[in-house]
Amino acid sequence: MTIEEPEPRIAVFLDYENLAIGSRDHLGKPFDYAALADALAERGRVITRKAYADWSYFDEDRRMLTRHHVELVDIPQKMGGSRKNAADIKMAVDAVELAMDRHYISAFVVCTGDSDLSPLVHKLRELDRTVIGVGVRDSTSKLLPPACDEFLFYDSLVASDEPDDESGSSDASIVLSTLAGIEASSGSVRASALKRAVLRKDPTFSESDLGFRGFRALLTSMGEEGLVTLEGTTDPVVSLAGASAQAAGDTLVKRVLADGPVPLSGLKTAMRKADERFSERQLGYRNFGSFVRSVEARGIVRVEGEDDARMVHLAG
Repeated sequence: MTIEEPEPRIAVFLDYENLAIGSRDHLGKPFDYAALADALAERGRVITRKAYADWSYFDEDRRMLTRHHVELVDIPQKMGGSRKNAADIKMAVDAVELAMDRHYISAFVVCTGDSDLSPLVHKLRELDRTVIGVGVRDSTSKLLPPACDEFLFYDSLVASDEPDDESGSSDASIVLSTLAGIEASSGSVRASALKRAVLRKDPTFSESDLGFRGFRALLTSMGEEGLVTLEGTTDPVVSLAGASAQAAGDTLVKRVLADGPVPLSGLKTAMRKADERFSERQLGYRNFGSFVRSVEARGIVRVEGEDDARMVHLAG
């Protein structure tokens, strides 16, 4: 009998003025909480929802949020004061207070693009809570996504479910490079653990940006392309498409260097001439330099020289 982990309990805090203005100015449409609600439903059980604004400015939005059971916290404009700063402070105080009093809430969703709320994110993580950020891409500070465990761009949540023509697993090199790193250090990895590791590298990663409904769908597509293998159903074990792909890369570089050393700057071109199917990304590497460092570490090649004069030799 297996013991299932309890589903995450989630608290949602919306810096509503930031979201509403960002959606209106950059997406040309009003903010829709339904898109966010769908994304959070896949991540756990939402316990509380609070939105902060001077609601006299957002009459239609107020009705929409009420239909989604969002508690509206009114921050009326005061003479000589900043409504925006007051909303940020009230939201931060309420979130930390909830984290201190409700230990069963394991994840906080901080919906804003404002870097002023970064200290709140840091404090919640210090309290051992998972923090998911949400913001409109063009109005989100670059400082905010790296501070979160995961960051969802609202633009992606409201985009069409159909994939773009250029979307696909070829854009998911971070998944392959992360998988390669985990396999090298600790062996097999389950899909859920792989997704968490990818998000630690890039909190803005989203399979929906690649045209997939979920992470499992992305992995399935990568499996069909021969990039990974999946074992199991609910939370499958994911592996790089066998040592066979890696061995093919090793064999190819040996064949290219059999007649003598090749300049590092021209090695990839030489390998592509020898086999046009070669791609370091299909072997799990973010770039060609990572591939070269890997085969060098395994004692297959050695790199000598400096800068543009570096040459790649067969080891031994």
